[in-house]
Amino acid sequence: MEDPRGDEQRHQPPPSLWPVGFAVGIVCLLVGLIVSWPAAAVGAAIAVVFGFLWARDVVAAGRGPALPGPGEPEAAPTAPAIPAHKGEAAMPEPEPAERFPRSVFLEMSTLGLGGIIGGIVTVPAIGFAVLPAFLKQHSPEIDLGPITDFPEGQYVVATFLRNPSEGEISRRTAYIRNNGMRSGTPSFTCISNRCAHLGCPVQPGGPVFDSKKQTVKTKNGEVDLIPALPAAGFICPCHGGAYDQEGNRTAGPPVRALDRYQFLIRDGHLVLLGTYSVSSVSGSGAQAKIHRYQLTGPGQHIDAPESWLYPVQPPH
Repeated sequence: MEDPRGDEQRHQPPPSLWPVGFAVGIVCLLVGLIVSWPAAAVGAAIAVVFGFLWARDVVAAGRGPALPGPGEPEAAPTAPAIPAHKGEAAMPEPEPAERFPRSVFLEMSTLGLGGIIGGIVTVPAIGFAVLPAFLKQHSPEIDLGPITDFPEGQYVVATFLRNPSEGEISRRTAYIRNNGMRSGTPSFTCISNRCAHLGCPVQPGGPVFDSKKQTVKTKNGEVDLIPALPAAGFICPCHGGAYDQEGNRTAGPPVRALDRYQFLIRDGHLVLLGTYSVSSVSGSGAQAKIHRYQLTGPGQHIDAPESWLYPVQPPH
């Protein structure tokens, strides 16, 4: 008797949770692109695994025998055909069923076309949203002039243009102290003036000798050098953050020490490189032990369980 459900209904794949898992993986992937790269990797892995299992079930349902409907008993195993010389005339073997039913072909074509269209629409948008965080992130080298302009043991407020082509918007300030020699190499403390609370500019907690200001011309443009005496360390005038002379937090809302600049000595000149974050500094001057981390944004913890709650920083 012909099955009233028709060919298409008999070959429908059984209910499955794989599409739900695939959707959850896609959601985790998209959220991870904003929150954290490890979360994005986990989402991608979930989507790949459940997508593979989903596709396997769909293909298996198209190739396999028809499944019995609800309440319908399973078909008994087919007995071997009776030879022609025994009993009644043997029936010819049935022709093999269609390998890829039309419904499965249309379903897979629709899913494939939808995936291609979705990729064409989403990949460029994701690329424009994500790629800028990884492009042109290197820090320029800032020549502050000869190291002889930095008296040993004294802080100097150095003001410079990080990128002269961008104009005043790229002006930065660093607090530089010549610590003398360490193992035959000049040692400097190069502290950023960006507060570790919300990024406000910190100020020396002591007199700044503007009358002794000097301007040095370097390959990066003009650099202003002003001697300072931060006897009380550094103070943020915005929200009351306070730091000692090594940049350690001593009071107020900041969650860590002040960021620092990497530096090198080239042809007798002090050259600033990129910045990095500091949890704390043990000791002082040339003997200081700096607990350094990758550069992070203001207000972010870097050395406690709270740091796990913040997204992974893009390369700098």
